[in-house]
Amino acid sequence: MKGLLQSIRGGLNLGRAADWDLSALLNAADARAPRPERHLWLIRLAEWLRRPIGRQEPLDGTGAAAGEAGATPVAVRRLRLMLDVLERHPEHALRVRAQLRSIFGTLDAATLLADFGFSPRSGFGSEFSERLRARLLPATPDTGDLGQLFQMVLSDRGDAGWLETLDETTLQRLGALLLDDTLRAQWHRAAVDSVQMLASQIRAVGLSASIRPRLDPALLADRPFFQLAQCAAQLSEVDEAGDALARRQQIHYLRALLATCRRAIDSVRDHLEEHGVSVDIVFQVEQLHERCERIEALLNCLMSTTPARDWQWLMAQLARGVQTRRSLGALFSHHYSMLARKVAERSAATGEHYITRNRAEWLDMLRRACGGGLVISGTTLLKFAIGAMGLSAFWGGFWAGINYAISFVLVQLLHWTVATKQPAMTAPAMAAKLEQVGGSDAAIEDFVDEVAHLLRTQIAGIIGNVMTVAPVVLLLQLLAWQLQGAPLVSAATAHHALDKLVLPGPTLAYAAFTGVLLFASSLIAGWVENAFVFHRIDSAIAWNPAFVRWLGSSRAQRWARWWRASISGLAANISLGLMLGIVPALAAFFGLPIEVRHVTLSAGQIGAALGTLGVQALHEPVFWWSVAAIPLTGMLNVLVSFLLAFRLALRSRGLKVRERSRLYAALRRRLRQAPASFLWPTARLEQDAAAQPEHR
Repeated sequence: MKGLLQSIRGGLNLGRAADWDLSALLNAADARAPRPERHLWLIRLAEWLRRPIGRQEPLDGTGAAAGEAGATPVAVRRLRLMLDVLERHPEHALRVRAQLRSIFGTLDAATLLADFGFSPRSGFGSEFSERLRARLLPATPDTGDLGQLFQMVLSDRGDAGWLETLDETTLQRLGALLLDDTLRAQWHRAAVDSVQMLASQIRAVGLSASIRPRLDPALLADRPFFQLAQCAAQLSEVDEAGDALARRQQIHYLRALLATCRRAIDSVRDHLEEHGVSVDIVFQVEQLHERCERIEALLNCLMSTTPARDWQWLMAQLARGVQTRRSLGALFSHHYSMLARKVAERSAATGEHYITRNRAEWLDMLRRACGGGLVISGTTLLKFAIGAMGLSAFWGGFWAGINYAISFVLVQLLHWTVATKQPAMTAPAMAAKLEQVGGSDAAIEDFVDEVAHLLRTQIAGIIGNVMTVAPVVLLLQLLAWQLQGAPLVSAATAHHALDKLVLPGPTLAYAAFTGVLLFASSLIAGWVENAFVFHRIDSAIAWNPAFVRWLGSSRAQRWARWWRASISGLAANISLGLMLGIVPALAAFFGLPIEVRHVTLSAGQIGAALGTLGVQALHEPVFWWSVAAIPLTGMLNVLVSFLLAFRLALRSRGLKVRERSRLYAALRRRLRQAPASFLWPTARLEQDAAAQPEHR
């Protein structure tokens, strides 16, 4: 008992929180103190409970020290000590009970039970602003909001853990010493009122203009949202009447209505999966689910034969929610996951068109890549012409971006391809192969096949682009020599281009950064297409009276189909082109040494330099260093964009690939047994692809 006696000595200490001991806290309990001081007392008590135990401060008979394996949590051991002291000193127990009554008796418990953890507004942006404000601005204990006080009292990450570990005996002692009939009745009534408030909020959001049209009409036939609010009001009435049997029946009926409302809310997700995702709607759906869960928890507290346990669980969940309410990362990762999934799925649907699985498709990709290289050859020379105009950095980058964007769109309209755009679009298609990897060797082999399909498709695209763009640019340079006696690119510009492209230097870093831009363009494409589908722009083009009058009925239908099929590619091509031109100019404005290195454009610049410098360039090391950088540039363009897109696809599905070692082993085995399958179509892979269901 030595430690116990030491703990009750001393007087009031007004220093740092760490200097407060139990004796000081008990002596400071004053129900007549101003509200901020009473709330601050409760915060100090929580801080004392969490304070680490020193070696000279054993708090229980076991002598266990803080941090020992299997030791009781520090907060629980300190709580037991406080209960021991209060049981031995009834005058302290009376003061503490009066203090708690003065705190909780003057605050509206419904602000904690019905409002805490939920956004007062329905928008994702408003919730982000609220969390940012909470993180940047300090809170005050001078508050009438029990939810805000709750956040200040249980502010530590470990609070939920020790609340969950409280044993039955400690709970009973805590209730007997610190709670009286008045407080119990107050919290019971607050729970009933909170159920009614939450039911009204669920009805309001569930029947709002943004949610109601997306609910399954069959699930609304019995008007469950209206009935939910009415049933909650009836529960309040029977509770006031004191009819225990009627209250239990009403709770059972309320739970049945909650289950129906949940099914209706879940149908919103099905609608979003088909018709596009809105982050605000996803946020509202999640809030509805959380309010339904809160009602369930409160109903458990109201009808349980052991309500202390249910209140304990509810308080622990609320304490866990304190950390969630402060986390901006949790808000983004949670509510953007569905949008990321939809972006990945839309990219996956597009990406299927960029994966070749047999020799005929591989040769077709090579042909289309040659067509893309033909267009990029003109893009390369226009880039030199824009540079020769002597524009300012921004306008030079802007017009270069316009040049790239127009060229990429032209490649799309001609049904050709630019190789490095493929991996960012194909990675989500591959990610779908991983969903069944965990339990199937066949799924692993299927995934390895898909990797082989993708890599050799990239090789075909890069070969087609490079082997076309460089010779065509060189041919145009030679034609310019014949027609005007001078090349299209000056010697100084040609030397400068080669100097920038050499392998020793920042070329590889710039190539990796270009992979980031390639990934960003695929992300933008998914976002734009999702918005296009969500807002039903294709339907507006097809049926809007103004469009029909302007285009005619049949042409409006064709335009709608074309835009629906092309919007993703247009968004990807235009955004990529603009970023390739403008991002380096903006980076230079901020003094950042960032440029882009696109394998096809780089190959075209080397061809242009060779056309200007002639055979002499073949004797200069700078030329061959530039040529040596081309395959590595292409590899980094592909690899970085693919890995980023693949990571997005995995995150969007919430997958944790536990079978990575098996995947790596399968890839290594394929490299040993059939290395050629990663370069061009082999007979075995063609047979496997033919045996699978149609992919496209």
